[in-house]
Amino acid sequence: MDKKEQVMANVRDLFNKLAWINKVKMEKALEGYKPSEVHCIEYIAKSEDPNVTKLAEAFYMTKSAISKITKKLIDKGYIESYQKPENKKEIYFRLTHKGAEINHIHESLHQEFLDRDKVVFDDVSDEQYAEVLKFVEKYSQHLDAEMKKVLNAKSE
Repeated sequence: MDKKEQVMANVRDLFNKLAWINKVKMEKALEGYKPSEVHCIEYIAKSEDPNVTKLAEAFYMTKSAISKITKKLIDKGYIESYQKPENKKEIYFRLTHKGAEINHIHESLHQEFLDRDKVVFDDVSDEQYAEVLKFVEKYSQHLDAEMKKVLNAKSE
């Protein structure tokens, strides 16, 4: 296995371990909620004027799929839609009290996981962080370009 394959294998393994170890607590604390719903709630909480388009772009999903998720969240009372007085065409979302409670639980779990893993991150130097972030950004930009190629090929 060459270095590139080793990096990709290690990243996949790291992601899978994180998903596995976090899953038990997440599922127990957020029982009855789908991960897509929780992440949609999180995005709405952290974004300014979130709408279907922004959510679709953030989650690499279709607007139709996001519309289905947001409709369910509205029906369950976790989010509500609103319009701005100056733009009656666009529909935005915000959390209800119930949605804010779910988001708080989710944020608390993320903080708990960060605290658990602090021992590793405390030993990482600023230079090491800079190198990892530089690599991740470069790879992300490459994947963005590849995604554009796929989208362009679909539209032809």
